[in-house]
Amino acid sequence: MIALVATLKIQDGKNAEFEAVFRELSQQVRANEPGNLLYQLTRTSEPNTYKVLELYKDEAATAAHRDAEHFKAAGPKLGAVLAGRPEIERLTTVD
Repeated sequence: MIALVATLKIQDGKNAEFEAVFRELSQQVRANEPGNLLYQLTRTSEPNTYKVLELYKDEAATAAHRDAEHFKAAGPKLGAVLAGRPEIERLTTVD
């Protein structure tokens, strides 16, 4: 399995808008990506900073996520509220 942790910094005052966009995206991911096992938004102790915990069956599932129309469609909406590029940490699970 492949795990990703995405750190997202949000513009001041845009948290509610970000959470609404992400909620819609996560519903689409869960409904349309059978290779996705976890797609969970979390808040950190830092203001305006979130982490997305993602878990995929395999590399094909991560590619399917990147190529999904709902993911591409969310890009401009997320870009409008982000305060910079997401930081993505890629992990491999240990059985």
